[in-house]
Amino acid sequence: MIFEEEMSFVSVLKEFKEFAMRGSVVDLAVGIIIGAAFSQIADSLVTDILTPPIGLMLGGVDFSSLALTIKEGGNAEPSVSIRYGVFLNHVINFLIISWAVFILVKGMNSWRRREKENRKTIKCPECQMEIPGNAKKCGHCWSEFKKAAF
Repeated sequence: MIFEEEMSFVSVLKEFKEFAMRGSVVDLAVGIIIGAAFSQIADSLVTDILTPPIGLMLGGVDFSSLALTIKEGGNAEPSVSIRYGVFLNHVINFLIISWAVFILVKGMNSWRRREKENRKTIKCPECQMEIPGNAKKCGHCWSEFKKAAF
């Protein structure tokens, strides 16, 4: 047998459950679901709201219908076209999504930086380890002290 221990179906399911219920896996799944929903919103924003006025300003152009026909279709053959208008919609969609993700990450980084600045630390007089500023006992050497000592 390839495995040293015998793998029963129940033990495989138990191991899979432990894997799937880890925080990082669940967070990733939630992120993917929210990302897919946000992608649909961004796609609608591009195709239904942004490109019609831009097309109107450019002389009534519908981006989704822009195409370069390479070969005209016959009776039984479809035409061969490069649909660059759809590609432009996808590029605009990508730019909107990437901008939104950038703003989200920028906000999270700013929040984390503020949180880190707000967390004041002091050094324990006994072991010189960094501890929270409002601590009454060192978590490293267990020395007790009063705040007035600092």
